[in-house]
Amino acid sequence: MASPAISSSPSSLTFSTKRHYYYLSKVSSTFTFSCSIKKPKAMAKPKVASSSSSSSLEISVTSEPPLPSKTSNWQWNFKDTSVNIYYEQHDSDTKDDDTAAQPTKHILFMPTISDVSTVQEWRSVASHIVQRQANVNWSATIVDWPGLGYSDRPKMDYNAHLMEQFMLDFIHATDTPIGSSNEKDFVIFGGGHAATIAVRAAKKGLVKPAAIAAVAPTWAGPLPIVFGRDSTMETRYGLLRGTLRAPGLGWMAYNMIVSNVKAIKSQYKSHVYANPANVTPEIIESRYELTTRNGARYAPAAFLTGLLDPVNSREDFLELFAAMEGKIPVLVVSTKGCPKRSKAEMEALRGAKGVSKFVEVPGALLPQEEYPTMVSEELYRFLQETF
Repeated sequence: MASPAISSSPSSLTFSTKRHYYYLSKVSSTFTFSCSIKKPKAMAKPKVASSSSSSSLEISVTSEPPLPSKTSNWQWNFKDTSVNIYYEQHDSDTKDDDTAAQPTKHILFMPTISDVSTVQEWRSVASHIVQRQANVNWSATIVDWPGLGYSDRPKMDYNAHLMEQFMLDFIHATDTPIGSSNEKDFVIFGGGHAATIAVRAAKKGLVKPAAIAAVAPTWAGPLPIVFGRDSTMETRYGLLRGTLRAPGLGWMAYNMIVSNVKAIKSQYKSHVYANPANVTPEIIESRYELTTRNGARYAPAAFLTGLLDPVNSREDFLELFAAMEGKIPVLVVSTKGCPKRSKAEMEALRGAKGVSKFVEVPGALLPQEEYPTMVSEELYRFLQETF
């Protein structure tokens, strides 16, 4: 496959539209492009839909996600920058007296990192789990990454270290739901890169959750997973990243590559969801709005070009999980309809050292949103087996 035509300097970077569209349509991420140029606009508060339920295990995203119990903001200070972080809590107000009397344990849900990353992808799963009548009183927190979702998007040097540090700070802060619990009272559920970042932090001993669930885990960004990381490609990634971050020209390039309703819909139907019928106009519109927020291009520029990758090879990926052996139970949730390159990395974890349990569910790169009931069943079963 031909790479995008990239010139030798950021200021004169060009794209071959036809080839670039074909190329991006095959990349295992939610990046899209458009030839139109739009200015960033302010974003309204996230819309929260009413709750609904179904007895089918394969209930899909066509069912509206439930209301969070509480929405909040937390100030994250990183170096000289203060970032307003959006998070929400999900608790049950219908638990029986026996369940409510049990000690509270916390689940931290980390969204899959992409240009349209959002807490919304975990809402249904979180609600399904906390509503259970059990011997554990589960409470769920979903938090948006800095630079993504409904969190602020300042112009920072986004990389895997920054994202890892954010997660650690949120977990250890005394003024967050997770920070108020002790280490044995919380677990981490993450999608895509988020899962691998959590495992990386655990390998370093920087965080000690009682368990980790990696849902459709990934480690390579859209460009590196297709074109690799040799010196020539790293140079091109740097040129593209610099262009996307540049004033004026950055928004033009960003709208060519990412922010477009038609293209986002195409990406969701091709590999983000397994069943194109599950891609609704409401989902596409809400994700498009995320790509138009002020500063929306900075974190995606890092993700697209590999700066948010927690490791650089499959060997390193497997080594992270191997380090969990005998220390932290790890569930890996793979998907049946995942793009072949991402699927190969997930399959490498089947039977791998440090992986306590490996399961497969319907879906592609975002099974927690497309098939929330199926995913929540597997996650809840893992919790029952762990606690």
